[in-house]
Amino acid sequence: MRPAQLLRVLDREFTSTAEGHHTPVMLWGPPGVGKSQMVAQIATRHAAPVIDIRLSQMEPSDLRGIPFRAGEQVEWAVPAMLPDSGRHGETGVLFLDEITSAPPAVSAAAYQLILDRRLGEYRVPDGWAIFAAGNRQGDRGVTYSMPAPLANRFSHFEVDTHLDDWVAWAYQNGIDERIIAFLRFRPELLFDFDPAHNPIAFPSPRSWEFAHRGLRKFEDQMDLLQGTLQACVGPAAGIELTAFIQSLDQMPDLDAIVRGESASVPREIDLQYAVAAALVGRAIRSASEPEGQQILGNILQYAGRFPQREMGVMLVADLHRAVGNQLFEVPAFADWAQLVSDVMLYE
Repeated sequence: MRPAQLLRVLDREFTSTAEGHHTPVMLWGPPGVGKSQMVAQIATRHAAPVIDIRLSQMEPSDLRGIPFRAGEQVEWAVPAMLPDSGRHGETGVLFLDEITSAPPAVSAAAYQLILDRRLGEYRVPDGWAIFAAGNRQGDRGVTYSMPAPLANRFSHFEVDTHLDDWVAWAYQNGIDERIIAFLRFRPELLFDFDPAHNPIAFPSPRSWEFAHRGLRKFEDQMDLLQGTLQACVGPAAGIELTAFIQSLDQMPDLDAIVRGESASVPREIDLQYAVAAALVGRAIRSASEPEGQQILGNILQYAGRFPQREMGVMLVADLHRAVGNQLFEVPAFADWAQLVSDVMLYE
């Protein structure tokens, strides 16, 4: 399932705790596709805490707690890491990350916690959702086969990569527009992992964020930039990204475009992707400014000038994901929509 859909599933599962309809969710997927980050996004959206428990780093007794004598009986000291409404709040997320890397004896200790929301006398607060994530056995991670009794305690979803979803996330999180443009140009490199070759560095949504950081740190040191990018996303993708960045000095004047002045449209397809990504970034940064509507209108006019109208459609679709329905209020939108009405795609 694509990330945007899974975020809706996780959001609904979180809010369903108030209705008593919550089902623990297991997210499956290869390394670097954003499983943990999706859980964090849901918690942030609801201003709720996340308790991240790595079962792979625990012994079975770490969950159950420590026994102590109370009179003629033995009671258990509940681990402080487990959710407590008094200390952590009435709502939150209990996240069992790397659950498929936990030895069977440890995962067995979590059975009651996941299904019954309790361990002995301890109970998970009603407002807390239970999510888990792990790699599949073919992903060359440290994994154990999930026992059937544990698997039957979850609803299961496999995380796919989806470029539009990643691009929307990237604009929201300030990822360098040159990275976004490159992946629009080479979409197959968003995630390129072949476990049979056991790569060390490879393209993934996670490693492209690393490449963004590397680009910001080393763009003024070109003798180090290519090696840095290769260290993040692998040898081949790093070389391609470096060459793409070095070609961007041929881009038209972006300032002139957002001012509504005459500016050329590049013939090279890679430069067209770069211009489109840069203009979306300009629109996001100017959205709250007084001239924001005028800038959107100027970008829409430029979008109608691309020789391949599908490129303009992609640009405006990214604009809409970034700035929302205010785009439809710009007078130039109707003119642009009429211009490309025969190539518009609707989801």
